[in-house]
Amino acid sequence: MQKAAHSTKVSEKYSFEDDKLVIKKTFDASHMLSDAKHAREATQNSFASDYKHVGNVDMGLLGVWINEAGVSWEDTQAVKDVIKRKLMSNEFSALRVWEGSY
Repeated sequence: MQKAAHSTKVSEKYSFEDDKLVIKKTFDASHMLSDAKHAREATQNSFASDYKHVGNVDMGLLGVWINEAGVSWEDTQAVKDVIKRKLMSNEFSALRVWEGSY
């Protein structure tokens, strides 16, 4: 299995709490933020365009969102809903490229 060229994982630590294995992964989001900023400046998200670059989300962050929502990767519609809900929230607005509604 090849590692992604832009891996954002900074660290991964393992510990035990009450007979449970706890895995804490730490990611660096700076590349997502800079990519989104660049895309806002360079992307042609004009009205009536067939293509909309909505936002930049790293797979590590998407995995966290899906786990929080209790959604399976195989449920593609639920994953789309999670992405839409998170990108439309103020908490993750910096990852949005297109400010329209969808």
